[in-house]
Amino acid sequence: MTATPDHDTYIAAAPEAFRPLLEGLRATLARALPDAEEVVAYTMPGFRIDGTIVAGYAAFTRQCGLYLQAEALTEHAEEIAAAGLKATKTGITFTLKTPIPDGLVAELALASRRAAGV
Repeated sequence: MTATPDHDTYIAAAPEAFRPLLEGLRATLARALPDAEEVVAYTMPGFRIDGTIVAGYAAFTRQCGLYLQAEALTEHAEEIAAAGLKATKTGITFTLKTPIPDGLVAELALASRRAAGV
């Protein structure tokens, strides 16, 4: 598998329909975590602070995912459910029909940062 060098390359290689969603997600995470470094780790774009990945995202064939510290998802379980989304232990999957609201993305990113202690 070829390594993805940066977020731009990752988004450009994602299914076309998901690209605007991923660009918006990236922008929201960048605003919420302004001092984070954009990285690609485990073939997924992410935001790292002091050596810790605080948030990451990915595109798949039929859905996208936002990945965070588990505590952030637990802390915001009600908001996630209210948005019509389902969370796993470390992430939330979403589709074009049910994207994650920007405000919730920002809250989750900040909660993930707190949970990571950075």
